Amino acid sequence: MKFAKNKWVEPGNPHTIGRFAPSPTGPLHLGSLYTALASFLQARSQQGRWLLRIDDLDTPRNIKGATDAILKTLEAFGLLWDDEVYYQSRHIDVYNGVISDLQRSGLIYPCTCSRKTLATDGGTDIYPGICRDRQAPPDEPHALRVKVDNRSIAFQDELQGLISHKLAEQDGDFIVKRKDNIIAYQFAVVIDDDLQHVNHIVRGYDLLDETPKQIYLQQLLGLSAPRYMHVPVIVDEQGYKLSKQTQATAVDLKAPQRVIFELLRLLKQNPPVELQQAPAADLLDWAIEHWNADLLKNAHAMSADFG
Repeated sequence: MKFAKNKWVEPGNPHTIGRFAPSPTGPLHLGSLYTALASFLQARSQQGRWLLRIDDLDTPRNIKGATDAILKTLEAFGLLWDDEVYYQSRHIDVYNGVISDLQRSGLIYPCTCSRKTLATDGGTDIYPGICRDRQAPPDEPHALRVKVDNRSIAFQDELQGLISHKLAEQDGDFIVKRKDNIIAYQFAVVIDDDLQHVNHIVRGYDLLDETPKQIYLQQLLGLSAPRYMHVPVIVDEQGYKLSKQTQATAVDLKAPQRVIFELLRLLKQNPPVELQQAPAADLLDWAIEHWNADLLKNAHAMSADFG
């Protein structure tokens, strides 16, 4: 199955097309800027394009003004994107159209299970297929799940090596549309990456386990799989990933050159000491020329030691 798509970039572009896709649930913190920088450097070091996508589908979590704050932060640090900003909320009709096609093909089914139901049914993270073969009442709130089969999903991550995963045994059928009618991240990201012709994804190690689900959807839809690079995440002194959930503070915009220098150090790029006081633009120029992602191989986390 192959769906029609808009042409956001010229087809056949031989260069890397990367992307950064923050959610507007608050300002960028150090961990998200670190991932953005890694993605930016990978694309620019390959003379490629770097796109910006706002993952704004989860409307209950969106915060007013967060998108503007994200754009302002990226501009302040010199992480300038190509083309127009892509907003997921403007493509809901596309997601729903593809879901309808999969439903007609019998690959998606309604699921009325609640977390409480699943907890009493064994409490594992593997969906046991309760609703797979039963008809859900049309007026009962339900999510939509995609059927998985016994195939093994394998891919070569550029930093973490060979990853092999059996969805049927390790996840079960997974949700593509929630009970509140919000398109699930797993589904939207696959459509978005294809619409934007993204061919190289650089993101945090915490998303590594989600990648097989996305590759499975790509296979169902007849889409090409991008290359993947999962960089280590930044953790705090307690070993927790920096995130909004752990109250990570917004990035300080007053000294971008200092922050970029420290992020390059965390990315194991070993910026020379003489560049410590250099303008942010000069630091980025140096980093693009000297970017070496292999220095991050097999690492899962990096400890941040500055505020």
